[in-house]
Amino acid sequence: MIKSGLYRVSNIVKTSGMFLRVWVRNMSADSSTLTLRQQQDGIRRIILNNRKRRNALSLPMLESLRENLQTDCASEELRVIIISAQGPVFSSGHDLKELTSAQGRDYHSKVFQTCAEVMTLIQDIPVPVIAMVNGVATAAGCQLVASCDIAVATDKSTFATPGVNVGLFCSTPGVAIGRAVPRKVAMEMLFTGRPISAQDALLHGLISKVVSEEQLEEETLAIARRVCESSRPVVALGKAMFYRQMAQGRDAAYASASAAMVENLALRDGQEGIRAFLEKRRPVWTNSIEKAHT
Repeated sequence: MIKSGLYRVSNIVKTSGMFLRVWVRNMSADSSTLTLRQQQDGIRRIILNNRKRRNALSLPMLESLRENLQTDCASEELRVIIISAQGPVFSSGHDLKELTSAQGRDYHSKVFQTCAEVMTLIQDIPVPVIAMVNGVATAAGCQLVASCDIAVATDKSTFATPGVNVGLFCSTPGVAIGRAVPRKVAMEMLFTGRPISAQDALLHGLISKVVSEEQLEEETLAIARRVCESSRPVVALGKAMFYRQMAQGRDAAYASASAAMVENLALRDGQEGIRAFLEKRRPVWTNSIEKAHT
């Protein structure tokens, strides 16, 4: 099963009480351990794996995360992605050592350009991406949570955008957070840098669900498995349409969504689902983009 030269077997990793044997792409010595990847039954697990640096979103970490998101993302075998992290910090945000004058403006631009690519990629790829958070998510780490389609967090998790306290306003995290929570909540987080609890994050819409640490794995996988029960092209069409219409005005959004519904009905899986409902049986998905009619 393991192709020589392409993959290596990592140590067994413990994530929220569950042990996983993870195969990771054999990259350079520095980047190969920054993220771990495993895929089974349509569910891809991407684990941030730099707990000594508080899973900081350094440029190498962002590049590794981007690769693990992009790899085979169009494959029919991939149905959902879960992003989690090793240690008590989900992610502390950008690595401030990369943001000193010694690195220079060009390097700084590359860091933020790559970060923006990762955050938009999460919403642009055709499968749902779930953040599984157990701990602290700050600055760009909070941005990562806000960018995911779904976020499940433990009751001990906290979320903050504290850049203002070190002289670097969290402008790019504000893009994702400002689209996830009410404006005044976002502004308080950005202006004060104070963390909010998981319960407040749930109340304001930053995350989807709060669970105990013991339940985190089970609840997140339950959502992922439920996604896997639906037709892949139907989910992909729906995800793309949701983000498109959210950026439009009301009338344009209805026009776009109506056209998407018509396209959905033209899919074989769209017609199969309707027939199955009428015939009182479970649908049998093709999980292909084949059309039932033009």
